Amino acid sequence: MAKILIVDDSATIRLQLRGCLQPAGHELVEAENGAIGLQKARFADFDFIIMDVNMPVMNGLEMLENLRLLDGHRTTPVFVLTTESSKEMVARGKRSGATAWIVKPFKSEVLLKGIDFVLARQAA
Repeated sequence: MAKILIVDDSATIRLQLRGCLQPAGHELVEAENGAIGLQKARFADFDFIIMDVNMPVMNGLEMLENLRLLDGHRTTPVFVLTTESSKEMVARGKRSGATAWIVKPFKSEVLLKGIDFVLARQAA
């Protein structure tokens, strides 16, 4: 299916995402913070990225802003998966290039449908 980069400092969330995405056939690469995620994105193509906001070293929005400067990832779909839900934070995420904003806890079936929808739109 898709090659997906998961960027979250929570091992539990990464495990939940693996449990949701691997059975659907997605290839996964993981990073523990935005700096590592950005480094992985510099050297690999991803079809999709899922990232948290609140992480050490480099937060998700900083990563997203820097990601959009990379030629290979200017339009890569990015779902922000976070506990943050303030209107200001969501607006900043959209301005930075987030495709969607999902508040934790997430429902696996909703996440999978969202990913499938975005990937199908890109393929069309």
